[in-house]
Amino acid sequence: MKELVRYLLDNMYLDFQGEISLEIVRGFLREDDGKDARQLLAKLIEDKGVDEMLITLADCLKEHLSTGISDKTVKEQLMLYAES
Repeated sequence: MKELVRYLLDNMYLDFQGEISLEIVRGFLREDDGKDARQLLAKLIEDKGVDEMLITLADCLKEHLSTGISDKTVKEQLMLYAES
């Protein structure tokens, strides 16, 4: 059973539903003038959109599936992405 569970966790696919664009992200961050929001927005502008962020975020969050994904985990991963 342990091997099956490990296999399923290792091969689980994480994706995001719904449409999101740079403009939608700007809307979410519009009222947030904190350093984290500015840094993330700058990285998204540099990357010319959100596609790379979504791929990276899904890949990084996959590592947290067995322990749980929280708001804190997502924020930490977004900041690591913004700093890269």
